[in-house]
This record gives sequence, structure tokens and C-alpha cells, in this order.
Amino acid sequence: MYTTIGFLELNSIAKGIEAADAILKTAATELIFARAGCPGKYYILFTGEVAAVKSSIEAGMAIGGHHTVDSCVIPRVHQQVIKAINAAVEPFETNAIGVMEFYSVTAAVYAADAAVKAAEVNLIDVRLGTGIGGKSFVVLTGEVAAVSEAVKCGINTPNAEGMTVSQVVIPNPRPEIFESLM
Repeated sequence: MYTTIGFLELNSIAKGIEAADAILKTAATELIFARAGCPGKYYILFTGEVAAVKSSIEAGMAIGGHHTVDSCVIPRVHQQVIKAINAAVEPFETNAIGVMEFYSVTAAVYAADAAVKAAEVNLIDVRLGTGIGGKSFVVLTGEVAAVSEAVKCGINTPNAEGMTVSQVVIPNPRPEIFESLM
């Protein structure tokens, strides 16, 4: 199942809280989360119909003004992305692990969506800049070829280009690596 998500990143916590309120009051949207993160940013992730999400993101950006860092609207986002953002997902038995690291939170969301749509992989985690200096990363698993293709597509999606810190595909990772990610 696919849905539409909106994501707004601000560099002011106070304006972030105000923007979250405006987002929810503007149109029929549902808050996935709104929270402060590093370094003094505020992140808002919400879902709804395409038109509602677009209207709400515009309202949030208007409130945020010059405090708006980045935003995105992703129609038909893969459900694995939302699950991996909300909490780490128990990995299936796999042959490889892939990690994509970004300077931007929105780049990680776009990359995760592109990766899971490009190949038969499972997202374990989409970590959105909280407590890690504003960086974000995506962890996925699957067969080596699928993970390689997913990582390649994720880092090369137009909305993530130029924001990549690093990426890696690890064939046959030790089980302790999966445990450390949970």
C-alpha cells in the first residue's frame, strides 16, 4: 500500500512547533511525528491525500519562513519507509546489508523510498538526524545484488544527489551487526 507523506525540517524548535500546528489545521493530514533533533532542528512528518499534504506543507513553510531548511512531498511512498522511520524493523535472514548516509534528512527519506521500490529489499531503519549531528542514514537488507541495486538507486535519486556522505554494501554480515542495529 502506498500513501503520501510530507516532511518539513526547520532550524527553529519554536517555529517548528508552530508549523506543525498549522500543518494539521490546514488540511486533513495525520501526524506521524513532530520532534526536536540535532543540532537544534525540528522535524515534522505527516501523511494524507496528495492535495492535503501539499497544502499543509505550504502552510508549514509559510510559518517557518527563513527557518525552513528543507521539505518534501512524496506521493505513493512505500509503506516500508514509514515503518522503518517509526521504529527499527526486525531483519529477515539475508545475505547482505546496505547503508546509505546523508547530510540531509529529506535525502534519506527520498533514498529509502527509491531503494525499496528499485529492488527486493527490506528496510530495517531510516534514522532521521536525531542525536547524530543532523545526519541521517538508511539501513536495508536482502540478497547482495538486490542490496547493491537498491543502494545505487537510493543515492542516485535526484532528490538525494549531492547529499550523500557515504554508502556501503556488506555481503554476509556477521549476526552481531544486525543485533547492534536493533
